[in-house]
Amino acid sequence: MTHNCANSTTPDMRYPFDARGVAKRFRHAAIFGAFDSLHPGETMLFCNDHDPLPLLAQLKDRYGDGIEINYVAREPGQIVIDFTRK
Repeated sequence: MTHNCANSTTPDMRYPFDARGVAKRFRHAAIFGAFDSLHPGETMLFCNDHDPLPLLAQLKDRYGDGIEINYVAREPGQIVIDFTRK
């Protein structure tokens, strides 16, 4: 399955965020900032080259029930996750 992580809104109104292009030291802050800019019901389509388990734990701690996390693809070298703001 191929996913487009371009820098525009997808046809289903998900906002792509490709973490692979963000310097590692800035990634989590950039992800939090991007998620904070979403309105309830909006989704960020997150792409990465590895499964971000520590990030997922931080997101759950920070946003609690205010975030829904769903894997779209979970293959070696290509992780795609929907982060939806509730």
